[in-house]
Amino acid sequence: MAAGSLGLVMTSPGQTYTISIFVEHFIDDLSLSRSAVSSLYTLGTLAGSLTLPLWGRQIDLKGSRKMVVVIAFLFGLACIYMGWVQNAIMLGVGFIAIRMLGQGSLGLVSQTVINQWWVRKRGLIMGISGFILAILGMGVFPNMVHRLIALYDWRMTYPILGAILILGMVPVGLVLFRNRPEEFGLRPDDVPADTDQISDFASEIKTSFTEWSLKEALHTRAFWVILASVVSFTMISTGQFFHLVGIFDDQGLTSTVAASVFVPISLATAGANLVAGIAIDRLPVKFLLIIGLFLQASSLLMLQMVGSTASAYLFGILLGTTSGLFRAINSVVWPAFYGRTHLGSIYGFTAAAGVLGAALGPLPFGITRDLLGSYHLILFVFAGISLLLGLLSLVVKKPNKLVFLQRRSKL
Repeated sequence: MAAGSLGLVMTSPGQTYTISIFVEHFIDDLSLSRSAVSSLYTLGTLAGSLTLPLWGRQIDLKGSRKMVVVIAFLFGLACIYMGWVQNAIMLGVGFIAIRMLGQGSLGLVSQTVINQWWVRKRGLIMGISGFILAILGMGVFPNMVHRLIALYDWRMTYPILGAILILGMVPVGLVLFRNRPEEFGLRPDDVPADTDQISDFASEIKTSFTEWSLKEALHTRAFWVILASVVSFTMISTGQFFHLVGIFDDQGLTSTVAASVFVPISLATAGANLVAGIAIDRLPVKFLLIIGLFLQASSLLMLQMVGSTASAYLFGILLGTTSGLFRAINSVVWPAFYGRTHLGSIYGFTAAAGVLGAALGPLPFGITRDLLGSYHLILFVFAGISLLLGLLSLVVKKPNKLVFLQRRSKL
């Protein structure tokens, strides 16, 4: 769990909350418009997302240990490259690389390895992992990057992040990552394979969930409703994070305040992730989805009223709570509903969809700002979409494999 959680933290150089600190520098130093940077980010994220099902398949075939070493090394090289970009084309290529390898592939392999080792305590474990990610990732990286840029310039900051990945995450992955517990004579939740607990444990596993292939999961209604809700979060939150400095600037707040808001965001994310991780083992997923979507709509409406440091921090707490809920749902619901056998492929598909949402998020924010002079319209539109998805979430329930197979056999 510790190694997988560190892997999730080290996705930060490719996450929007870190990239947002660089956006104004991209605009100024490369002489690009806000819409141009948003468009490049969208295209780069979209292109990077197309490879994630392939990465997920390779994780299923070759195991998490081998793949995390390859991914972390390539991600480090991509960060070093970002310090050398000189124009729009080079920036677009860099966005493809850091979004594909950071937010996408490194997050995918790290989340997969944790879920392979836990079943009965999955919600709690992923809640703890999300807590670590929120504190060390969202809480530390934006402010660390802001200070590094002030000390060394943004072009030196990215290579520093790349060196941390190559010299830190690659050895951690090689030494501490392990594949499925069955390869080591164990079962999930640290149950030895040669103990009397196995028969009871196997019986519990058999009755608690069944294994679904990606193709089968795609034919269930719950899959698409949950995916649409998660993608809406990645899309909207990415747009908010990416343009946070610009939104705050329009409302009279400095970039320093924008960077500092990531602290209450991270603390709220950590707390909500931990609580939601425990709750998701006990409550229907649809309840957490509805709460998360309602909070998402509320954060979008509140963002329009932020005008002081105190209100900015309150907004950060609201957005962080939303983030914590969705992170817990997204990390737990797929193995809980569809099993572990094809988890890499399922995560690859859902991660690609999530990255696609993240790719599309900044663009409507940037276009709205450039055309209308403010972000208000897009914030209202996304709030309405969030409330609509909250109503659709009422139909979500865990699919029954037996019923599914009976229905398919009649077709």
